[in-house]
Amino acid sequence: MPQTLEPAASSPAQLAPYHPVCDAIALLLQPHAEVVLHDLGTETVVYIANNFSRRSLGEPSLLHEIDFRPDDHLIGPYEKVNWDGRRLKSVSAVLRSPEGRAVGVLCINMDVSHIHAAIDVLSSLAKVATDQEKPAALFREDWHERINEYVNGWTHRNGVAIADLTRSQKQQLVRELAQDGAFSGKHAAAYISRVLQMGRATVYNYLRAGRD
Repeated sequence: MPQTLEPAASSPAQLAPYHPVCDAIALLLQPHAEVVLHDLGTETVVYIANNFSRRSLGEPSLLHEIDFRPDDHLIGPYEKVNWDGRRLKSVSAVLRSPEGRAVGVLCINMDVSHIHAAIDVLSSLAKVATDQEKPAALFREDWHERINEYVNGWTHRNGVAIADLTRSQKQQLVRELAQDGAFSGKHAAAYISRVLQMGRATVYNYLRAGRD
């Protein structure tokens, strides 16, 4: 259960039903989100679920920091920085009375620092230094690699995925691969047929048609 602070005695009755909503959101996203409830009548914090921003009940809401206007319904998402430097992604909903009068603001602050850290780790694992060349001895005869790069470059230039290649596009690609010497490797035709998702006989037919 998320850490929940008791509502202030001055909390208006119309905001009390939102206390379980705050707890539910914080519980669902725990421990990565806190939910702060603001009373617009007093412009103070009246409820906090899973408090990690170290705010206190009764302190000023400071809603001007999120450019709050009474006619708003949703504000954000927007970025914030927590007291300990963690990056937060926040969104706020304006709560209204049955008459439509804005009475409160419910703010959800989600800690996304772990997500950014994970992205940095994955990026560093996937990254290859640009000043590092491929080992010549390893790639000198690697026609698989050359075919992969050629096909990837061709589909990228033509804005099409391999799975979506038309018959004429496959014919053209096979001809261009042949002109580039891609079929000089042993079993290259079989490999190209698998890459282009068609039969080996079809590859040979395209090759013969290109020579005619």
